[in-house]
Amino acid sequence: MHPQPSAVAVCTLLDPMASLKELFGIDKLIKLRDTVKAIGGIRAVLKKRYLTDVTRVGTLVGEDKFGNKYYEDNSYFLARNRWVEYPEKVWLDYDATQIPPEWHRWIHHIGDKAPTVEPPVDHKWILEHRENTSVYTGEKYVPYSTTRAKITSWQPGQPKQT
Repeated sequence: MHPQPSAVAVCTLLDPMASLKELFGIDKLIKLRDTVKAIGGIRAVLKKRYLTDVTRVGTLVGEDKFGNKYYEDNSYFLARNRWVEYPEKVWLDYDATQIPPEWHRWIHHIGDKAPTVEPPVDHKWILEHRENTSVYTGEKYVPYSTTRAKITSWQPGQPKQT
């Protein structure tokens, strides 16, 4: 009985240069070079890495009215093949509520067609999308308290309050 050839041996027989590139990791360096070139240089890669913690290149699918850009690259596995890049003005203050519902549907694989290909139905009862502003101090909801404070802070030079 003959042993089955391994995948490396078969790959070597088919394309010896491909297996050497994979063996020494040269294919990864080539992909890194192509990614840096597509993003716009090392400085742009470092900035993108700082802002989003990932360095990916994909096909631009569309842009929403808030300036968010949506990308897709099907070489990644299903849950990671679609992503959003927020505009410069947001800087590091981005969150998921800045994605409108029609793009949320696409990015989470609820639908396969992007809103640029198949626009959502516009009903008059649908409200305009707003991001969650409860994290910003000026716009945060703070309920009015009707109870007295349990403690009072001491102010130097003032008489004791009872």
